[in-house]
Amino acid sequence: IHVDRHADIQETDLDERMHTTPYFHATNLPNVRPENLVQIGIGGWQVPRAAVGNMRDRKTNIFTMDDIEELGMEKVAEMALERAWDGCDAVYMSYDIDSIEAAFVPGTGWPEPGGLLPREALKLVSL
Repeated sequence: IHVDRHADIQETDLDERMHTTPYFHATNLPNVRPENLVQIGIGGWQVPRAAVGNMRDRKTNIFTMDDIEELGMEKVAEMALERAWDGCDAVYMSYDIDSIEAAFVPGTGWPEPGGLLPREALKLVSL
């Protein structure tokens, strides 16, 4: 489960595997089924539309900030965990700092308004 504001599913960025590419390469790991990969918090103006299609083509799971708003954090966490645990022995969770509302993380390199409030981010970890 990866919490981020950006899809990070480009194959390369400036001809390199770097900060916008890890989710793409995670879909190619031999010991991880793409169906178990989940991103939470995606949205904003810096997410290219093609990224969402790429995620769907690779059969990964995406929960946007709109999903969190409409379904609630508890339901999104429940659905994410259900998909992540399906047939797995372990689940790993990571946070990209830019998933947090930009006003609270002024040091991030890719600030994006409309992210998780610190309270919401902590709640997600506890669910």
